[in-house]
Amino acid sequence: MNIFKKKKHLESNSMDNGVEMITVSAPNSTNAEQFNTIRTNIEFSNIDKELKSLVLTSATASEGKSTVSANLAVSFARQGKKVLLVDADLRRPTIQSTFSMTNPKGLTNFLTDSNISVNDIFYRTTVENLYVIPSGPIPPNPSELLGSKKMAHLIEALAKAFDIVIYDAPPVLSVTDAQILSTKVDGTVLVVREKKVEKEAVRQAVHLLKHVNGRIIGTIVNDVHGDAEGYYGYYGKRD
Repeated sequence: MNIFKKKKHLESNSMDNGVEMITVSAPNSTNAEQFNTIRTNIEFSNIDKELKSLVLTSATASEGKSTVSANLAVSFARQGKKVLLVDADLRRPTIQSTFSMTNPKGLTNFLTDSNISVNDIFYRTTVENLYVIPSGPIPPNPSELLGSKKMAHLIEALAKAFDIVIYDAPPVLSVTDAQILSTKVDGTVLVVREKKVEKEAVRQAVHLLKHVNGRIIGTIVNDVHGDAEGYYGYYGKRD
């Protein structure tokens, strides 16, 4: 499978064309290095317990959480860790397009079909140590599937099988999916796009995650324009 394809309109076409994998196309760039910095900060965000599972989400759509999820996964894999990237956005999935997969079995298949095993739904990528689980067919009841006991058992099993599992989840203010997942993983990271989302929306997203006792370990500010290439990630710890 091809891990990188050029994209023209990331915000509107990520479902069709996938997301930009800067950590693959330009691994030595300033932008790629930002993901390494984010990775390091996440690793040191909890000295008492190793983080094995993370949810990445955003307040609203088109803030870049799928782009950050995929590039962060590559950064962890390049460190030598066995990494799994899961497309838990069952409404607007991107992993299938990003990794040029044709109608693969995925998360929805596993959660709805007792004949599908976990070994049927994860795939090795061209990046060493990086595996992915695509979403599979778009279901009519995503929240119910993500909140099921089978999903909870899967999250536990994957955390034991991989060094780190990253779940790309839908925006918090759109649906309850990210809230549901945040209660089942070790930490949640909120992606915020500069000049795209209102501060009140971010505050509301944080409130909703905390309301279900989701553990927010940080925020990544995306698309910050500065002195270098125009795309940056910044990780800030939240209490």
